[in-house]
Amino acid sequence: MQPRISMITLGVRDLARAVAFYRALGLPQLDSPPSVAFFNLNGSWLGLFGREALAEDAGVPAEGHGFAGFSLAHNVASPAAVDALLAEAVAAGATLVKPGQAVFWGGYSGYFADPDGYLWEVAHNPFMWVGPPDTQDT
Repeated sequence: MQPRISMITLGVRDLARAVAFYRALGLPQLDSPPSVAFFNLNGSWLGLFGREALAEDAGVPAEGHGFAGFSLAHNVASPAAVDALLAEAVAAGATLVKPGQAVFWGGYSGYFADPDGYLWEVAHNPFMWVGPPDTQDT
């Protein structure tokens, strides 16, 4: 069986603005054609593609409304790292949706929305590290 790598692609309204936002968060950008941008996510990729073009490719209407029913997540090693990344995202142009706080399952998390409104949870899970072993923040 061929190895499989998942990739997340977001349809964005302004590709240049979205690229600048994710660069400001420190995601390493990969070489790509001008109509799309790819960022390395340690075992996966984040793709940014024009919203209209992505909808056309999928054969669906470009305008959706309300909560999309999902969020993206970034896990860090401590509650302080949650707060720091939330502040970094806001400084880069995100909207703070929910400040970092203790959550019902025993961890600590908060949410921001990127410039296109996609929700990102930033979380610390004290019970297990969900990232690659060599990338845990301190």
